[in-house]
Amino acid sequence: MKNSHSIQVKHLSQRVVDSSGALDILDNVSFTVDEGQALAITGSSGSGKSTLLGLLAGLDVPTSGQVRLLGHDLFSLDEEARAAVRAAHVGFVFQSFQLLPNLTALENVMLPLELAGKPAMEEARAMLERVGLKDRLHHYPRTLSGGEQQRVSLARAFVVGPKVLFADEPTGSLDTQNGARIIDLMFALHRELNTTLVLVTHDPQLAALCQRELRLSGGRVVAAP
Repeated sequence: MKNSHSIQVKHLSQRVVDSSGALDILDNVSFTVDEGQALAITGSSGSGKSTLLGLLAGLDVPTSGQVRLLGHDLFSLDEEARAAVRAAHVGFVFQSFQLLPNLTALENVMLPLELAGKPAMEEARAMLERVGLKDRLHHYPRTLSGGEQQRVSLARAFVVGPKVLFADEPTGSLDTQNGARIIDLMFALHRELNTTLVLVTHDPQLAALCQRELRLSGGRVVAAP
């Protein structure tokens, strides 16, 4: 049976205007991502990768075009409704970890569950154990290595059982060994939970682990096999 689409993008464009004139960051981008699929978004710096990821998550509003995320027409919703969709169904992993410094590893992972009104303590503890941090539960981010902080970020992203995970250069701040471990964990969790994965990366080896690659150049799709 053919998978349904987790994401549908139609004629998406993003234009900014400043004193020097208009700049098309994205120009008429269209594609779909099937449920449970892993898609890499690649391209040189300035090609529009991170802008596209932000629009797919409804973190920004385009100049024109449509994004349907899990059946929700994002830009027919107001900001509060888009945030509710993200809270219920979406996880994020960023290059910069974005952990709250005054919360322990356990508290950082508990937070999205608590905000959703769900049981948090045991679920967060189990997910941190899953990513190899059972001995770091009560450590604050400043006392964790970069690789450990990114594993906390992964645990926080996956603990809610997201239907879609957006990852923006998730290994960009890590050395090769830690980066490889994070990638192994991310793809293992993606497969176990059948999470749709959309990954922005400049690393061709990382992109090759995904089932599809969408390459951008100058805000346009140049490869979407």
